[in-house]
Amino acid sequence: MDQIKIKLSSGREVILDDEAIRALNEYVRTQLTLEQLAKRLGLSGWEEAYELVKQVPAWVMWTPLPIYKKLKV
Repeated sequence: MDQIKIKLSSGREVILDDEAIRALNEYVRTQLTLEQLAKRLGLSGWEEAYELVKQVPAWVMWTPLPIYKKLKV
């Protein structure tokens, strides 16, 4: 499975690698804020993080990283 790339309206392209998946998993399961998510992913602010969350397929955010890694093989 190829890495998923998300293009934001700002022109920034976010590649959903292991660290990004880990951060998104934490975001949907805890009280991690959009500002904290943006900081972990190197985005400019909560607006970009919100746009990213809207574009990422829900199954990616809810799939635990070990299972996601097995899907990539």
